[in-house]
Amino acid sequence: MYFASDNWAGVHPAISASLAEHGSGYAEAYGISDLDSQVERRFSEIFEREVAVFYVATGTAANSLALTSVAKPGGLVFAHRQAHIVVDECGAPEYLSGQLRIATVEGAHGKIDPVQLRRQVERSAVNDVHSGRPNAISVTQSTEAGTVYSLAELDAIAAVAKEFNLPLHMDGARFANGLVSLGCTPAEMTWKRGVDMLSFGATKNGCWCAEAVVFFDLSKAGDFAFIRKRAAQLFSKSRFISVQFDAYFRDGLWLDVARRTNAMAAMLAETFAGVESARLTTKPQSNEVFVVINKKTIAALKAKGVFFYDWPTTPDLVVADHEELCRFVTSFATTADDVNRFHSILKEASIEP
Repeated sequence: MYFASDNWAGVHPAISASLAEHGSGYAEAYGISDLDSQVERRFSEIFEREVAVFYVATGTAANSLALTSVAKPGGLVFAHRQAHIVVDECGAPEYLSGQLRIATVEGAHGKIDPVQLRRQVERSAVNDVHSGRPNAISVTQSTEAGTVYSLAELDAIAAVAKEFNLPLHMDGARFANGLVSLGCTPAEMTWKRGVDMLSFGATKNGCWCAEAVVFFDLSKAGDFAFIRKRAAQLFSKSRFISVQFDAYFRDGLWLDVARRTNAMAAMLAETFAGVESARLTTKPQSNEVFVVINKKTIAALKAKGVFFYDWPTTPDLVVADHEELCRFVTSFATTADDVNRFHSILKEASIEP
């Protein structure tokens, strides 16, 4: 059973079929084919305004280049301590921008605390040449803790960004999971909240390789084409990204997949109820489940062929010496049978502390 990462899953059949359908013939390269233009228009329809869309290869590239597009010398990007740009991108935003640094902000359950955010931004807003100056704010939706910012929480962070005239970036590697969790529209979760640019991820939600940077203010997108090219992120055969997004959006597939994936995560979380050797850190709101588990139970689960990740603990989480924090992730390929089989294995493997 595979709960290590949604990156481990293959390709949704509808995406695969679309790739196969467009695998022959000819189309203009570098993002100017008819299909590329059609998908760009679809993005604008989805977000209820004209947007600028730029494909990139990875979520790391999307985050790094989006932030690079607004970078200033000595600039500080404020992000949660657990954000992907902080712990999982090997300094790529700093490297590719050549001038940014990331300032980490605390907050429970993977969410930036807006009070602490404002305090830190205000402290650096004096533009001290020795310490740097505020440059941007980045939020992750869904968060790296499996939680989801409410619209009110996004408003509170956007208010800080507006007060200090800072661009607000959203890392949406699991954008669809957060969206269906809130039950709102893409516009309501982004530009209507004050988000200026979005790293729109679809790879984790069933695509082969489909990541994009979306600008809601077209005036801020003018230099990005050159930034992307210089970073070696311009696809020549861009139609093969477009065909994925074309199938992804068709008939609401992307939302259906995310709802099902979230439902599988909720079902998986329920399997830990009543198991004394395991406890949830929070109720999952997306497709990630974080559980503190007895180390002997962990070993027994892995011996039974269950794949998941041991996960770094956080300062606010109490974990005993005989325990470890673990992350389980569901994907489009996760079935109810998978979860039920896991439940049976968990009951057999559970070793009381």
